[in-house]
Amino acid sequence: MKPQLIVPIVLVVILGLLGSMFVVREGQVGLVLNLGRVARTDLGPGLHFKIPMVESARVFDRRFQANEFPPERSLTSERKDVSVDFVAIGFIVDAADFYRATGGNEELVTARLAPIIKDSLRNEINSQTLTQLVSGNRAELIDRQLPGINDGARTLGMQVVDIRFKQIDLPTDSEVIGQVYDRMRAERRQVAAALRAEGEEQARIVRAEADREQTVLLAEAERDAQKLRGEGDAEAAGIYAQAANRDPSFFAFQRSLDAYRRAFVSGDAVIVLERNDPFLQYMRSDR
Repeated sequence: MKPQLIVPIVLVVILGLLGSMFVVREGQVGLVLNLGRVARTDLGPGLHFKIPMVESARVFDRRFQANEFPPERSLTSERKDVSVDFVAIGFIVDAADFYRATGGNEELVTARLAPIIKDSLRNEINSQTLTQLVSGNRAELIDRQLPGINDGARTLGMQVVDIRFKQIDLPTDSEVIGQVYDRMRAERRQVAAALRAEGEEQARIVRAEADREQTVLLAEAERDAQKLRGEGDAEAAGIYAQAANRDPSFFAFQRSLDAYRRAFVSGDAVIVLERNDPFLQYMRSDR
């Protein structure tokens, strides 16, 4: 063999060897196409060979993938409009079916999975009330739908392991928001009315207790006042009695002056008496 041909032959052999090998990394799955048809599939991690120019290799990521879907509008069992935003988590279980369904384009996975998942979830949402959907156990809801979803996903060579609701909104162009706000306002008014009624009841109790204490205090004050008045009257009577015993004429004079003062307190009183009436004796003389 001519030396000039050795180098090209070696290069051809090296290029042929390089073109006949491909690597599937950890977390990936590969398949070999022979003239566009699937020849070998589900090739695991490692070094693999193919026929150059005749066969081609495709490698796909087999790890869990999160596929986000645009919000989907559905009706609850109460005929209320809701918008559900969710994410599906799945992985490739059959590389051949995945290739046949998507042509190896992983971006088509979301588009192909969307109707399968949305139809299943829509049926479940249609059977739920708005309260059950928002505050219920969503894990149970998903568990009920996963078997049916995976029946459809299997045709894509996929398996869905979980679906997570990112957000459940009330569409701004629906009447549900107004209804929800009306219900919230009604609940707040009900709570406020209950609090007001409770406050009024407490106020009545406080007022009744205050009135009772007022009555007791007034009665006690009146009792003490009468006692003091009685003691004062008794003491005054004693003083008057002592004064009368000491100087009866002065006592009589003082009592007459008090009587005159009370009789003429208005300043224009007229009293008609006989000339010699004893009532006027101290006006005629101080004895």
